[in-house]
Amino acid sequence: MAIETVERDFHDKVSTKIRLAAEGMERFRVLTPFLFEDGDHLSIVLKKEGARWVLSDEAHTYMHLTYDLDERDLHTGTRQKIIANALSVFQVEDRDGELVLEVPDERYGDALYSFVQALLKITDVSYLSRERARSTFMEDFRALLSEAAPEERRVFDWSDPDHDPRGIYTVDCRINGMPRPLFVHALTGDGRTRDATIALHQFEKWGIAFRSLAIFEDQESINRKVLARFSDTCEKQFSSLAANRDRIMHFLGASISGEGREARGEAPEIG
Repeated sequence: MAIETVERDFHDKVSTKIRLAAEGMERFRVLTPFLFEDGDHLSIVLKKEGARWVLSDEAHTYMHLTYDLDERDLHTGTRQKIIANALSVFQVEDRDGELVLEVPDERYGDALYSFVQALLKITDVSYLSRERARSTFMEDFRALLSEAAPEERRVFDWSDPDHDPRGIYTVDCRINGMPRPLFVHALTGDGRTRDATIALHQFEKWGIAFRSLAIFEDQESINRKVLARFSDTCEKQFSSLAANRDRIMHFLGASISGEGREARGEAPEIG
């Protein structure tokens, strides 16, 4: 492989600003003008594996994204779909976090073009608009509740059919099978927090026995007065999903498994 030829192919197919820097035997750093949102450059290496040449990010892309996102969030909801689509479209292999693309038939420029496009598409998860991020939070919320509670024990978007046939007062997820079902609200802003406050008050007026849990997208973004009124009605809150995922799972697991103790009139073991 002639480095000058490869570099020229990169210039022709991708950008004249690309350079190759040798890093040992049959290994080259590919220096490109392409950036992450924070201004850091994409990390790309051209190296030989056996008889083939491959482009690799050496797991740098996912690592960079986890500066701002929980690693598990990359594998759920909308973010997972964005990443899976990028890998599929550009035929990039995910090897336990390392993204790799084989160079076919010495077509170095074509391979680099596809690899850069794939990495840039994957970095789109950090460019999600506020509305898109909200959608991601709701998908992540549903994925977490689906993991925590068996299908027969949970109902999403629940409303009381006896007191509220029009479905005005809703709960994002109702977990059943306990003397007092758990009403779980996913809260993305002031509006949903106000609605949840009103719904919880109404359930109390109707004499419904329940326990309540709220999971915020970002509790710090909620107006202080709105949050104060909500806190008077809700039993348990978590300030965000990503930072508290393990605690939420523990709480839900303890709540669900504690149904037998509660049915006997004993206090559930809940943290």
